[in-house]
Parts: sequence; structure tokens; C-alpha cells
Amino acid sequence: MPSQLNHRTVRCSLIAWLVSSLFSQTYGVNVSGPNILLIMADDLGYGDLGCFGNNTIRTPNVDQLAKEGVKLTQHIAAASLCTPSRAAFLTGRYPIRSGMVSQINTRVFIRTGASGGLPANETTFAKLLQQKGYATGIIGKWHQGVNCESRNDHCHHPLNHGFDYFYGIPLTLINECQANKDPELDVQLQATYWFCTQMVALLVFTLLLIKMAALFPVKWKTIAFITLCGVLFFISWFINHGFVRYWNCMLMRDHTVIEQPINLENAASRIVKESVAFIERKKERPFLLFVSFFHVHTPCFTTKKFHGKSQHGLYGDNVEEMDWMVGKILAAVDRVGLRNNTFTYFASDHGGSLEAREGNTQIGGWNGRLKGGKGMGGWEGGIRVPGIVRWPGKIAANTILDEPTSLMDIFPTVAHLAGAPVPQDRIIDGKNLIALLQEEVQHSEHEFMFHYCGSYLHAVRWYQKESGALWKVHYVTPNFKPQEAGACYGNKMCQCFGDGVTQHNPPLLFDLSCDLSEANPLSPTSEPLFNIVITQIARVVAKHRNTLTPVPQQLDVYNVVWKSWLQPCCGTFPFCWCNDESSNDTIII
Repeated sequence: MPSQLNHRTVRCSLIAWLVSSLFSQTYGVNVSGPNILLIMADDLGYGDLGCFGNNTIRTPNVDQLAKEGVKLTQHIAAASLCTPSRAAFLTGRYPIRSGMVSQINTRVFIRTGASGGLPANETTFAKLLQQKGYATGIIGKWHQGVNCESRNDHCHHPLNHGFDYFYGIPLTLINECQANKDPELDVQLQATYWFCTQMVALLVFTLLLIKMAALFPVKWKTIAFITLCGVLFFISWFINHGFVRYWNCMLMRDHTVIEQPINLENAASRIVKESVAFIERKKERPFLLFVSFFHVHTPCFTTKKFHGKSQHGLYGDNVEEMDWMVGKILAAVDRVGLRNNTFTYFASDHGGSLEAREGNTQIGGWNGRLKGGKGMGGWEGGIRVPGIVRWPGKIAANTILDEPTSLMDIFPTVAHLAGAPVPQDRIIDGKNLIALLQEEVQHSEHEFMFHYCGSYLHAVRWYQKESGALWKVHYVTPNFKPQEAGACYGNKMCQCFGDGVTQHNPPLLFDLSCDLSEANPLSPTSEPLFNIVITQIARVVAKHRNTLTPVPQQLDVYNVVWKSWLQPCCGTFPFCWCNDESSNDTIII
């Protein structure tokens, strides 16, 4: 009998050990990594923060974060637009590797009823940390697609990419999300539909008069057919003109649409409230929280508390409100006692927009001395962003890191912090920043960086660690007019190819270490190393292109067009409207 009891005890102990091991690996028991708080602003300019040189917009909370951590002065986005830049941030890979780039003029997702999005076979940092037992959440903007084949498959949804919780907008802000703004989506197409509707109506009226007056024979079938065409044109105009706000401007909690269209007036306080609640719910276990602000993307919605408070109109008000949001979220981390065990990161997804205007007033960001801005290929103003990292006791406070770093570096960095191995079956372009941040090494691992505009390579930078030179070559540049606030095509988004760009042969060459504004291109006469630099970078470009493999294009014509069967809707399609957030409008002071 004792022998049987011993065997049974051993078996029970073994089973308990196996269960404990599985539970630990799956649900995060005994996970010892730090909490990860990632905060990303939208369209924030390099020079919009006090800690990056702005002395007229008040950003005390972000400035304090910089004092308590490391300021990244050469922090580079993988693209100058939202969708591809965020895809690279999430995966640590150039967006051309995942197909999250475009060969057409539409370079971001502009409809929630589109079929493109971050492919399911891409691995995000959220998925890596989820597998290590972290609680993972994203609050705010997604902009990586929603559905593939049906309205509810959610193949591109955040919950299909490693996040346990999602509260926010699946697309981005557009003017249609505010009732008093001029529309920006398919304005020309809507005008064409309306013109055709009017012309068909005029033709039908004329044919009816001819029929009634019996001037010459007109068949009723002909009139009926033309009338049907007019009705279809009217329906198309009405749908595009009247439903864009309801279809594209929505708020989701996990898989459910809870507000359609979104009420932007209290959206800032709700983002803060959700972020604080997530931190408080998950304080007992390691968490990854990605707070992806709507601010300061246009239309700039600002609550009354901040309206008119800045020296820079609505945009400045929006930046100051964003800073307030940062302060509230960081205060929540302090309040639950997680300050010293939280790795905090702040950045913008790309540079400030120069084309964003209301009338003659620019309402986009300020990129300081940097040339260009949002959407402008490889110009520095579109891809260099403010970056800040804080980790008390692990990273020296009030320091400046003037080495090339990338938004893609966050992927391997947080994986390292969580003890998660990065995928070995694909190229990861980001570099682990921990040794650099902790001053264990002097120089960045980035030697070359590639700057795409859509799927077109526009520029390349080469950091020569030994000499300190930071060469940058431009093969293609968008046609814009710096003297007119950087406008392209009458204040429209710059293009990546065709008549909207200039090809350079030989390429433009700058040394950013002494010409940050990219104002004075070098030549073989002015720079003895000109030909050597151009030749070396050309070799690296060829090598880089050999690492690219064909993948499905997520931003081709088919994948960006609106499809009714993919449209998320909280009511009976096409009448999509609801407001389940009516009681969730408490302002957090």
C-alpha cells in the first residue's frame, strides 16, 4: 500500500509540475519582465515639443518624460505615412516586406470596408509578448485593416495580431468625422457622380417633353433605362456623400462597433480613461499597452478645456491636449506603483503635415529645420520623429542619444525585455536598443537605412560610425514648393512616382551631420568622396533588393476599394449608427 501511495504521489507531483509549467508559459505566471508602455502620437512634427526645441507650445509632461529618460534625436520612421509606418513599427520590418506599401497613389487605408491589411502571417511585438504571458492592449488608432472576406472575419483586427484588448478606431481620422469640416474622401468622384446625376435628370426631362410633344418617336424603354442610370448615379452620390461619416468614423471595443459615427468631442478623455483603466486592471501582471493617439491628426478636435489656450491656434491646442493625456497616463502608472518597472516609449508615427490647412491657415505640425513633411518620401521632415525612452534605474535620466535609431527597433527591444525570441524565419530590420540605451555600446547597429515612398525607394542613409559622417542619397524626390509651406499639387498629398516626382541622376547627396536641412547637395567638386559614397550605397541597395521577396500587395487597387460586404456596421447595413458610449463621457481632470 505505501508503495502505491508513493507512486501516486510522484504521478500527482509530475502532473502538477506539468500543469504549472504550461500555465506559467501560457498565462504569464512568474513572468518577470518589465511592463511596456508605448505611446504614439499621430502626425506630430519633430519641432512641436518643448524638449525638441519648441518654446511656444507648452508640453510639460512630455518634456518631463524626456528629463527622466533618453531623448532620441535621430529617430527614424520607416515611412512618411501612417499605415506603412505603423506596420513597420508593429513588426520590426520594412513595410515592403509585408506588402503594406502601395504602387498607386493611395498609400494608406481610407475605408473600413477595404480588404487589405496587416497580413495574418506577420508577427507583431504584441503577439510575441502575449505568448510570454503579457496582458496586451491597444487603445486608440489602428489603421491596419479590419476584414478580408466577410464583415465579421476580422482577419486584420488587432485581436488577431496579439492584442487581448482593443478600444479605438479601426481606421484613422478624416474630415468626414467632424460634421462641420469639408469632405476629403473622393471629393472629385462625388462631384462627378452629382454632375452625372444632374445631366441624366436633364436628359430625361428633355426626352419626356419631346415624348409629350410628339416631336419625334421616343420609346418608353429608353426613358426608363436612362432614368435608371440617373437613379444609380444619385444612389452612388448619396452613398459617397452621406454615408462616409457613418461607415468610416467608428469606435470599437474588441470586435464590437459601439459608436458610429464617433463623437470626437469627448474622445480624448475616453482614451485617457480606457488607458488608465487598463493599467489599473493589469497592475498585478506584466502588461504591454500601446496607446495610439488620434492627436494631432486632422481634423484637430480639441475639448473646451484646451480650446484657444495655445499660441498656435487649433493645432497648438491639440498638441497641448495631447501632452495633458500623456501626463494623465503616466500619473496612473505612478499611482499603482509601477513607475520603476515600466519601460515607457513615446514617439510620432512620422513627421508633421505641411499640406493640412483650413483656408489659408496651416493646421499641421512644425518639423523645425527639417525639409519636407508627411507623405514626402525620404525628406527628413517626413521621417525623423521625436523619440523618448524612460526606464528608471535601468536607463540614465536626462540624456541625449544622437545615434540613428528606428521605430522598427521597438519590436526587438521589447521582445528582449520580455525574454521573447524574435522570429528566425524572416528578416527583422529593427535593432535591439537596450545596449545602446544603457550605454554599453557607443554606436547604433544601423549602418544603412532605406526610405521608401509607397513601394518606391526614394532615399538611403549611410552612417559611417568611424568618421561620424551621415550620408544621405536621394534617388527620387517629390515635387513640392518649400516657399509655399511645402505644398504639393495645390496642398494635396505628394506623390511617389510619375509626374509628381523628380528622378536624380546622379543622385542628390547630403551630409546630414553638417546639413540637417538638406539644403546644399554635394557634388564631385565640393565633396572628394562623392563617387565613393554613391557607389557604395548603390551596392548596398542592390544587396537590399535581393532580400525582398514577392508578397501580396495589401494596398493595391482591389484591396483599397470599398466593399459593402466588408463594412463594419453596428446596425442594419447601410444604416449604420449607434451610441453605446453615451454614458461614458466623463471628463478626467
